[in-house]
Amino acid sequence: MTETPAARTGVPARGFESLAVHAGQAFDPTTGAVIPPVHFSTTYAQAGIGGLHGGYEYGRSGNPTRTALERQLAALEGGLHAFSFSSGLAAEDALLRAVLQPADEVLLGNDVYGGTYRLLARILGPWGVGVRVIDMSDLDAVAAELSARHARILWVETPSNPLLKITDIAGLARLGHEAGALVVVDNTFASPALQQPLALGADVVVHSATKYLGGHSDVVGGALVVDDDELAEKVKFLQFAVGAVSGPLDAFLTTRGIKTLALRMQRHSENAGAVAEFLSRHERVAHVYYPGLADHPGHEIAARQMSGFGGIVSLALADGPSARRFAESTRIFQLAESLGGVESLVNYPDEMTHASVRGTELAVPEEVVRLSVGIESVDDLLADLDDALRQL
Repeated sequence: MTETPAARTGVPARGFESLAVHAGQAFDPTTGAVIPPVHFSTTYAQAGIGGLHGGYEYGRSGNPTRTALERQLAALEGGLHAFSFSSGLAAEDALLRAVLQPADEVLLGNDVYGGTYRLLARILGPWGVGVRVIDMSDLDAVAAELSARHARILWVETPSNPLLKITDIAGLARLGHEAGALVVVDNTFASPALQQPLALGADVVVHSATKYLGGHSDVVGGALVVDDDELAEKVKFLQFAVGAVSGPLDAFLTTRGIKTLALRMQRHSENAGAVAEFLSRHERVAHVYYPGLADHPGHEIAARQMSGFGGIVSLALADGPSARRFAESTRIFQLAESLGGVESLVNYPDEMTHASVRGTELAVPEEVVRLSVGIESVDDLLADLDDALRQL
């Protein structure tokens, strides 16, 4: 009998907050240490040739600290298998190579992380993989595109980066499966605390663990969560054979971050909602992108498939120069790449995170600025944004 995700957690807990703290985190049987030790060993003694202790042989093929993180990730996403990688792009690369062959095509959302498009177009493209771009939030357009030509993978971010588009995961999964496609959801922006794509019909969940999972801007990592045993074996082989694994300290830092994920996402969402409301009323702001706003085109879907609206808010100003000046004028919101840490960040996608998609269908309008809203006092955040806007 196939084990259920709950059966693999190793703890009786079922609530999300409890799983975040306890899944994969059994106390050390030797000392009773409540926090499991970080295992730095690169190799493991054998009780005779092939007599492995707990299945561990060599650090690339397995590490107890990484195993603990993978069990934790699987429990939180409700999946049977999870894999931890050295970065989000390393996780994506392993999945794509596990699934695709030359001449296969990927149908990609038109508002995704620039690095995902770069990986497909510039690394896998010369290998013979095709990429087509579409607005995944328009299910009719997706259905028409699939009818016209087969795609091996449907790849979506919801909420998307950086325009916060919302895609109906259940509807997309239905269309993808009817067309024989694998449905992949990048859940980085929502995190499993707010959204669980596997439960909505997706086949694979992708994470940049650097963002909300780690949550403290001190570790780079990536993850995949799947339910299919055959796909899991392929991914596991590539994880071992290619070797882009998370190191033990990286795995530990990610696990430590995850333990407070539910609390952090609640505060991120509360602060972001207040920021979005404030910006939507500000005379210097042309448009606000945030699914928590009632006038957002994906608001109803987001309210149905998410338990909160997340910590990312994007805004459009009058023009590109205004957006640049604003991004360089905030003080509490620090100008930096990445997102999802406890501190607030401001990003100018056109020249930063999405520079690689300039001139493509995924290009971000130059008047758009992305905010990663942290957990600071919301009054301080609003004052900082107001000061920067008044300088325009």
